[in-house]
Amino acid sequence: MARWWSMRLWGAHLLGLVCVSAAVGMGVWQYDAWQARRAAERADLTHAEPVAMTDLIGPDDPFPTAGLGRPVEVRGSFLPEGTVLVSGRTGAKGADGSWLVTPITVGDASAPAVPVVRGWVPAGTDLTALPAPPTGEVDLVGWLQPTEAGSGTDADRDDDVLPELRIADLVQRVDQDLYGAYVVAEEPLAADAAAGVDGATLDQLPEAGRFTGLRNILYAIEWWVFAAFAAFLWLRYVRDATSERDLEEADAGPAGEPVVPSDP
Repeated sequence: MARWWSMRLWGAHLLGLVCVSAAVGMGVWQYDAWQARRAAERADLTHAEPVAMTDLIGPDDPFPTAGLGRPVEVRGSFLPEGTVLVSGRTGAKGADGSWLVTPITVGDASAPAVPVVRGWVPAGTDLTALPAPPTGEVDLVGWLQPTEAGSGTDADRDDDVLPELRIADLVQRVDQDLYGAYVVAEEPLAADAAAGVDGATLDQLPEAGRFTGLRNILYAIEWWVFAAFAAFLWLRYVRDATSERDLEEADAGPAGEPVVPSDP
């Protein structure tokens, strides 16, 4: 074992330690980034002061990271079309249910619209039994969320029940352009509350998808593979160098002179 840490191999040991440590460290950094991205999927900034939604995102802008879960103020008019139910939302006491969603214009009647989660209803509720959205201009406060990108498939594309709240699915149902986000209303509208619609909460958001931050976790695994490969090369080099030295010493004999093979 002492030969493994001889002076002539210090350079190899130093290079091996640097390479392995750097690769392991980079892997840990990417792993932490993966965890952070998954945690951000459920970020809840309910204690922040509400701001105008247009201050965070424009009609054609990608979803801003700083806006995830941020309370926003929306002023506009609900569209007469485009109301849907989004299934798979667990309510109080674990009851299965759906979100009631209607797009609202952000500004005048011709402005782009943003889908608003008006509230939660028990599973099996018929959309026709729920109140229509109010007419005229309304003001509401809710939490800004990015479009969902789950792997659920819509079993019946002709009905008004969706498996996830995806902007791409809603844009086909309205004439207005839609923002690349949606808003979860903090409180149900008066007419909705009177009809038994409960308030939706961020706790009803789906768990982070399996592929959230996939690139980061793959990079972490890649760096750890590099670390293992570097460790293998390091140990292989040291082993070969040590074996070569042992052979040289064996050939030199005990007094440092070459060993002369004896006659048979």
